Amino acid sequence: MILIDENTRAIVQGITGRQGSFHTKEMLDVGTKIVAGVTPGKGGKEIHGIPVYDTVKEAVEEHDVNASVLFVPAPAVKDAVYEAIDGGIELIVIITEHVPVHDTVDIVNYGRKKGVKIIGPNTPGIASPKFGKLGIIPARVLKEGYIGMVSRSGTLTYEIANQLVVSGYGQSTCVGIGGDPVVGTDFIDILQLFEKDRDTDAVVMVGEIGGSSEERASEYIKKMEKPVVAYIAGISAPEGKRMGHAGAIIERGLGTVESKMRALRDAGAYVVRRISEIPTVLKEVL
Repeated sequence: MILIDENTRAIVQGITGRQGSFHTKEMLDVGTKIVAGVTPGKGGKEIHGIPVYDTVKEAVEEHDVNASVLFVPAPAVKDAVYEAIDGGIELIVIITEHVPVHDTVDIVNYGRKKGVKIIGPNTPGIASPKFGKLGIIPARVLKEGYIGMVSRSGTLTYEIANQLVVSGYGQSTCVGIGGDPVVGTDFIDILQLFEKDRDTDAVVMVGEIGGSSEERASEYIKKMEKPVVAYIAGISAPEGKRMGHAGAIIERGLGTVESKMRALRDAGAYVVRRISEIPTVLKEVL
């Protein structure tokens, strides 16, 4: 397992909102250690039995906290993340969509300077079936096992995770890195963690058109001992048209499905064209 384990103790920033409250219950239901919530002006309340504080500082003073998951509106994300970093939190998961790119750049740079791991923004989060989840990945599509998953796409993450489970495979950890052009943690960061993780036997990597993160990841995959099965979404995307995610746009042949698949194949990854092929390939390589 990577990123979350039995020692993870998290707060939910934005816990009193509709999404924050709903997903806090979902996280609690799968055993995640949520110890407090933070919403400015709502201190003293309780949500699902979890105490709410006005500031991260207050929550950290009262509880042993090392992680935070954010369900705050996009304009408030930068301040909320800075507050979490300054509060000494080591892992921050930003679920929020539509965070301005210049805010994300500031967040990522500040996090790196302080040695904080940031997942997202625009991510479904992290889930390790053995220990719980930080985010919105549905528990019903997961089961405990030895396949690591890393993905740029939330919906595809759920679909492929479910395909693995139906085929008899479980997950060690499932990580959504986020679909925005700038994210706090990229494919290489997660692949490095999976390569060292004794609970992970193979990795399923889910990319999509746009950007160059998959091509960059291929350089690291060349050095990996664990098998990587890769699927790239967007095979029929027209050039120059934005497709869904902010990061999913291709220009002049760069960031296409074919260029990514070629780079990954050359690096030694097992590249599939259909998600239904993933369990079959895993059976062969394991």
